Amino acid sequence: MTIKSERVADLILSHLSQLMLTEVRDPRLHGVTIMEVRLDREIEHAEIFVNALGDETRRDDVMDGLRQAQGFLRKELASRLRLRRMPQLHFKWDVVLQQANHIEQVLDALADSDGSVAIMDDGHDDEQE
Repeated sequence: MTIKSERVADLILSHLSQLMLTEVRDPRLHGVTIMEVRLDREIEHAEIFVNALGDETRRDDVMDGLRQAQGFLRKELASRLRLRRMPQLHFKWDVVLQQANHIEQVLDALADSDGSVAIMDDGHDDEQE
């Protein structure tokens, strides 16, 4: 991303987070966090990654609520950011937290299995001595 698109992405993230906290009334969107904003090179499209922290079961409801609020959010952002052209907003569910939890579970399982193997190896070495 260029410096300009990084700045615009940061502004969109900041203002959109504020809008979600103060202006959006849809109960489906309570507790939704804007995780990241990515802009294309021409600043025509913004991918906005969201998550309802700790509640993957709300994914469909949150995405439906965001689709319905998309016009309102874009209009409000346009009035606050004063860009020549406001990018189209494309909301996506952020799976980074889910992937991190999965990796943590795998690492924990490996640590548990390594611990049991180490105990077995220690016991086996004692028998040979």
